[in-house]
Amino acid sequence: MTTEKRSLGVVAAMPQEIAPVLARIKGFRQDTLAGRNLYRFPVDGRPVFMIESGMGPDHAAAATRALIAHAAPEALVNFGFGGAVLPGLEVAELVLAERVFHLDGETLRELPPPDPALATLASEHCCKVGVQLRRGGFVTASAIKNKREMASRIGAATPLPLLEMETAAVLAEAQEAGIPLFALRSVSDAADEELGFAIEDFCDAELNLTPWRVALAIAKRPLLVPQLIRLSGNTRKAGRTLALAVELSLQALARES
Repeated sequence: MTTEKRSLGVVAAMPQEIAPVLARIKGFRQDTLAGRNLYRFPVDGRPVFMIESGMGPDHAAAATRALIAHAAPEALVNFGFGGAVLPGLEVAELVLAERVFHLDGETLRELPPPDPALATLASEHCCKVGVQLRRGGFVTASAIKNKREMASRIGAATPLPLLEMETAAVLAEAQEAGIPLFALRSVSDAADEELGFAIEDFCDAELNLTPWRVALAIAKRPLLVPQLIRLSGNTRKAGRTLALAVELSLQALARES
């Protein structure tokens, strides 16, 4: 069991989110933890442990628990892509979670907020080099949701809401362990882009991406191809801005005494 002091923990769901970050990191080491990819690298002399959780709240919660037990991080970062619910956000814009909601079935529940001091620390450091982190609300769901329906439920009281699938689960585990967390996402699809597929079309019951399901869905619904091509380009663009913001945020946390 690793118990290095002053380590930082990072949780992200997918390889497409993690790869652009690793491309900016020199000297990372890859391992496995609880059956998941684990990456270790230093940032300004502090050890950072980044785990690839897999999609969905259950995977995110399990991965966060494993990371906490393994690395005993002083702080946690959750990052990834998100879909804008309301107009006001463009693809690749960056949003910090000021509020976090968990959508469980039809029940929408707000969690205690992420650590505001960490969010301010990261935001101010990013701002120094011209990277803007906007404040918003993250809505964690276990499936793709209709944005118009979510907009009517959330209302205008939550600024810049994003749909995603992990943050509430990571936040709950961090708060249970008494570890401060901030969450950061880059917009992969704007508010006017309703996704024309369900997560079950591409994933198994455990929300693992399954190539044969992807191929079958495309064969049955070839009109999905233009949207998937557009989303692929969007995620590449979002991944670049996200990777820079994650790198800068980790630097800010690493330099904090």
